[in-house]
Amino acid sequence: MTESEAYFAVNLVPHLGPIRVRRLAERLGSVEAILNAPTSKLQEAEGIGRELASKIYDGIRALDLDREKARVEEHGLQLITFADDNYPTSLREIYDPPLVLYAKGKVPSPWPRGVAVVGSRMTSSYGIEMAKKLSYQIAYAGVPVISGLARGIDTCAHQGALAAKGVTWAVIGCGLDQMYPPENQPLADLICEKNGCVLSEFALGTPPDKRTFPMRNRIVSGLSFGVLVIEAGRESGALITARQALEQGRQVYAVPGRIDNPQAKGCHQLIKEGATLVEGVEDILASTEFLLPMRDITVPRPAPENLTEIEAKVFDAIERDETPIDVITQKTGLPSGAVSSTLLRLEMRKLVKQLPGKIFVRTA
Repeated sequence: MTESEAYFAVNLVPHLGPIRVRRLAERLGSVEAILNAPTSKLQEAEGIGRELASKIYDGIRALDLDREKARVEEHGLQLITFADDNYPTSLREIYDPPLVLYAKGKVPSPWPRGVAVVGSRMTSSYGIEMAKKLSYQIAYAGVPVISGLARGIDTCAHQGALAAKGVTWAVIGCGLDQMYPPENQPLADLICEKNGCVLSEFALGTPPDKRTFPMRNRIVSGLSFGVLVIEAGRESGALITARQALEQGRQVYAVPGRIDNPQAKGCHQLIKEGATLVEGVEDILASTEFLLPMRDITVPRPAPENLTEIEAKVFDAIERDETPIDVITQKTGLPSGAVSSTLLRLEMRKLVKQLPGKIFVRTA
């Protein structure tokens, strides 16, 4: 049995999660050794007593790997285990990385970091508008939008990214054959068709419950460099994602709302605690500069070869020195809206930088 197959197997065993598997592997020498260990050896690991060791042992004996593999193939899924080279690097950094990811759609290699967009399932028209607009701008700039495919803000985030013809990833809290909510199955299919993917750490047949959703949230934040919260009450699951993001060393952003809207209370609390207040996608851009520093050279960069015709035209209009946006608009002859959105995309790609007063320069 390969190491990858061993991770796949232990992920199917009840009562075994990432932390227990790590402790058992450290005690027994490998993940594969867990599958062959007697109860007496299993209970030697930290936090595993006789009763739990017995349940794990019985779960291992009941495994039907061939059946699960056949179901994975039947549903057209890919399996990514912690032992595989194409496992997301960002997830390896977190305390309890998933043992396995079931994936449907286009799996990137390597995985870029994205922005997680989360919020309430019960949202206002303002929340819907902000989720779609900000997700559109993030995705249009070439950054993946990550969310949980739930009702409300999650759904709007995926829709905004798709409208921008960008990439979006959905992480769900159940098996990939148990879509929840069921009405989002067409959205999940569209995500896969449009170069995105739907992910889950749960085996096929796993139904959604109160335990699986918080577990899902740590993957949403773990795949990102920052989590954007749009409308969340004080008890919202989106706040769990934000807390997990902080524990994982990710940025947290929050969109303020009306002070009399209960669904804005969670966002306001995050801002009071130090989350970045977001009035526009530029506020997310400002913090990425520290996460993705420029190269320390003094020669302005030439135009990359992979720019679109409009991007190249706007990029060329930016002079060697500081160039106001109205000069760029005049030189390109493009509508001001097209110039603004193109500059945003170039800025997210770290090709240009905006200075105060809507002045732009090429980066080094």
